[in-house]
Amino acid sequence: MAGQKNDYGKKSHYQPDFHGNEGGNRTDERESHGIGPEDTVYRYLCPSRKIGSIIGRGGEIVKQLRLDTQAKIRINESIPGCEERVVIIYSSSEETNSFGDNNDLVSPAQDALFKVHDRIVVEEDEFDESQQITVRMLVPSDQIGCVIGKGGQVIQNIRSETHAQIRILSNEHLPNCALNSDELLQISGDTAVVRKALYQLASRLHENPSRSQHLLLSSPSLHRGGYMGPHSGAPPVSLMGPYGNNGGDWREFSLRFVCPTDNIGAVIGKGGVIIKQMRQESGANIKVDSSSAEGDDCLITVSAKEVFEDSSPTIDAAMRLQPRCSEKSEKDSGVFVITTRLLVPSSRIGCLIGKGGAIISEMRNLTRANIRILNTENLPKVASEDEEMVQITGDINAASSALLQVTTRLRANVFEMSMEMADGSRYGNSRGRGNSSHSGRFDQDLPPGDGYGGPQSQVSGSGYGAYSGRRASIFGFFCLSCEL
Repeated sequence: MAGQKNDYGKKSHYQPDFHGNEGGNRTDERESHGIGPEDTVYRYLCPSRKIGSIIGRGGEIVKQLRLDTQAKIRINESIPGCEERVVIIYSSSEETNSFGDNNDLVSPAQDALFKVHDRIVVEEDEFDESQQITVRMLVPSDQIGCVIGKGGQVIQNIRSETHAQIRILSNEHLPNCALNSDELLQISGDTAVVRKALYQLASRLHENPSRSQHLLLSSPSLHRGGYMGPHSGAPPVSLMGPYGNNGGDWREFSLRFVCPTDNIGAVIGKGGVIIKQMRQESGANIKVDSSSAEGDDCLITVSAKEVFEDSSPTIDAAMRLQPRCSEKSEKDSGVFVITTRLLVPSSRIGCLIGKGGAIISEMRNLTRANIRILNTENLPKVASEDEEMVQITGDINAASSALLQVTTRLRANVFEMSMEMADGSRYGNSRGRGNSSHSGRFDQDLPPGDGYGGPQSQVSGSGYGAYSGRRASIFGFFCLSCEL
């Protein structure tokens, strides 16, 4: 796939931080973190129902794809209300991998793109070449011109040569997992036609990298749906130490929700159909411990073995579970709010509070939710002695954004990561309350602001905005029918 170099400069041999072999090999000291400005990068949209064909049991498929291609493959968090997940594939632009019957040399990212694509197509139609399929990719707006060409000449030539339907869809068709600066590239046709068109389009993107692609893994740019998972750039995450966290560092990440016993039916469903579906779609273990029920509450534990650079099944399951396990109430104004309760080990609560309460204040500002760490006398009977309770209250958008904030920080703490706050300060593997001179509770010392939404200030460009659009509508059930 060698082609004309663009005006961005000479192709580099830049290699990102993560080796995809999960074997824990360190990168060379010359290599930098993230995506290089001349790397080859693709963002493939995979239907959520087919994501298992890429990940595999315990991540075995994606690990093998990384090993076979030497490309970096990241699967972003699923976004409630969005039927697709972003698969980020990137590598050096150096053409080192054999491809196709002619053994043409392509970059590792191009090789991985087609291996991912082929797995999804097999999942859909077992390579029935008469089957009509559609492929969608996200492309930065400053890169889409290389696909269109002057006067639309490039895209028209590809259409003529491949007989594929190739469209750049308008903004209203962008999924919530897209960035505001993205364009949506869609290819339709039979299996062979789409693959041929994808090859030509991938070649154009390979030869013309985006000027902003180096920001994709760390930029706090806001997604259309307001959702920014830990691998989407919100909060921005950097690895501690000179080489960061090894790809093979698998750890158990779990969350414990306090659920009203009256809500258990909505969590489990008739014959267990709801909880089974949440387990299947998220890949996490969800356990309802009815034996722990004390009074009006019981415990729900969500857990999974995870590696940091991959998406989090635990957080995925938590976001699906939240509207079912939360208390629901109506304010005097007629607005419905939910209250989510989460038990957190005392040793980890500091990563949610920060020095002088800086982190919890920031989360309140960003999400407009009421986030509190409850006094000991207000802890439920199901809590252990070494646990504290985080209580989140707000409308469904604010509460779900706040839960995402809280769980993302807890996960980073489990992996002993370091994360950036909006003001550039950092927090990481805090053990305790962050301010040793403080002996009280932060929900007393730092009032969450007016009403249920926290302080009125908005943080521009933070990337932590509340869920919106189609993503918000999926949670509209909570005052009606308890259906996801």
